[in-house]
Amino acid sequence: MPQKCTHLDQIKDVEPKTPQGCEECLESGDSWVHLRLCLECGHVGCCDSSKNKHATKHFHATQHPIMQSFQPGEDWRWCYVDEIEV
Repeated sequence: MPQKCTHLDQIKDVEPKTPQGCEECLESGDSWVHLRLCLECGHVGCCDSSKNKHATKHFHATQHPIMQSFQPGEDWRWCYVDEIEV
């Protein structure tokens, strides 16, 4: 039986806090590979292919479960808690 995400009710209509890039990397002057948008608060963080992995660090700090790709042309979402694409 396929696993289902149990956190879809936490998705909000958010605006990216830093649409120009990863919030923490912009502050530190660092670079990133791809970006992820937190669908609970609008935080923009870098992906796990980036050296700083700020999107995952944001999840661990806040427990906000669902991130969406913030790359042009991509619309997939990932639930960190259920470890499944939603």
